[in-house]
Order: sequence, then C-alpha cells, then structure tokens
Amino acid sequence: MIAGRKLIVVLPAYQAEKTLERTVSEIPRDLVDEILLVDDASKDHTVELALRLDLETFVHEKNLGYGGNQKTCYREALKRGGEIIVMLHPDYQYSPRLVGAMAHMVASGHYDIVLGSRVLAQNAMAGGMPWYKYAANRGLTFLQNILMKQKLSEYHTGYRAFSRRVLEAIPFEKNSNDFIFDNEILCEAIEAGFHIGEISCPARYFPEASSINFRRSVVYALGVLKNTLRHTRFRSRR
Repeated sequence: MIAGRKLIVVLPAYQAEKTLERTVSEIPRDLVDEILLVDDASKDHTVELALRLDLETFVHEKNLGYGGNQKTCYREALKRGGEIIVMLHPDYQYSPRLVGAMAHMVASGHYDIVLGSRVLAQNAMAGGMPWYKYAANRGLTFLQNILMKQKLSEYHTGYRAFSRRVLEAIPFEKNSNDFIFDNEILCEAIEAGFHIGEISCPARYFPEASSINFRRSVVYALGVLKNTLRHTRFRSRR
C-alpha cells in the first residue's frame, strides 16, 4: 500500500515463462497489495508458473492481442479496488524495482500517470534497442509533442502507472486490441487533461524479451500518426 492507497501491479503476459520469475522476484512485495497476471493464450508454461508463484491469474481462451490483454488487466484491477495500478511487462525488459517510485509519484497527487522512460535513462541502444526502433521512437515522439503540445521524452514505453480516476475516466475498452492501444490511452489522457510525469528507467533487450518485428513496427508507426492526427483535430475544435 502506498500512502494508504491500494497498489496493484498488472502483468500482461504472453509466452513469458522464461522471464516471469525474474520479473516477479524484483517487484517490491512490501509495497504491492496484489499482483495480477493476465495470460493471452500462451503456448508455453506461463500459466503454470504464475500459479506456482501465487499470482492471481486470468487466462484468455484465445489470443486477444496486446491491447486486449491490457483491457482485462485494468478491468480486473479496478474490480479489486486498485487505487494505483502499475502495468509492468513480465518479460524483464523494464526494471520492476521502480514500481514503488512510480506509484509514489502518483500517490503524491502531482501526477495522474507516470511513464518509465527509456529515453531519459539514456541507455536504450546500449541496452540493445534496435536502431530503427530508437529512431522511430525519437521521431514519433518529436512529432507527437508538437501536435499534442506536450514535452514527453517518449510516448512508447510499456511501463506505466495510473491513478484509478484515469482508468475510470478514459474509455479504454473502446481502444484497439493491438499494440496501438498504448498510444491511444496516452493521447486520451492528454486530451482529458490528466497530468503525466516520467521517471528514468533502464531497459534490457534480449531474445526472451518481447518485441515486434520491423513490419509490425511500421504498422505501429502509421497507427500512431493516424491516432495523433485524430486527437489533434479534436483538440483544435475545442
């Protein structure tokens, strides 16, 4: 619990058998009230391992996609009374040890959302991020900052902390079930006037860490541009 507020960590999992235990072992259990794992129809032993680690586990009968997985994560966290919800990938790409720091930033009341930024950490490429992903990240972030009138270091991190009121206010159930979900929810939060903070977060890239290929990255980038222009048009009419 953080400042008297229930803290729930959600793990959107797919084929995370090789990295799940390492991820969970570094989550600060003295601060976290519950850890929920949602398995998106993995073909490995992610579910069996999650149960062995005593995680509250939900299993999709068929693969719903990255965004579809997160929808279940947030829905279940809200049902359980989560007041601060931290979304952490169970692939050990982001540091679980920052869960407490991110949650405290939300609990302070200064921020409604906190992002774990790989760019602020200044080690993304040294940690193994492909050059084309780094270049796309920087380019898309630059463009989105101009169009959305923000000063974020990146929009594309998968490590996020939310206050309950953000998830109750944003219609995330209507968003895409694909990777663009992350960008949609962030643009919706900006549009709604929520305050977003960032924290420096080192990241690791290795074979077991989840990643989308070049083709999917291009599709994602086009989706980001379309999503940003849609929200920009909305903001210009306000």
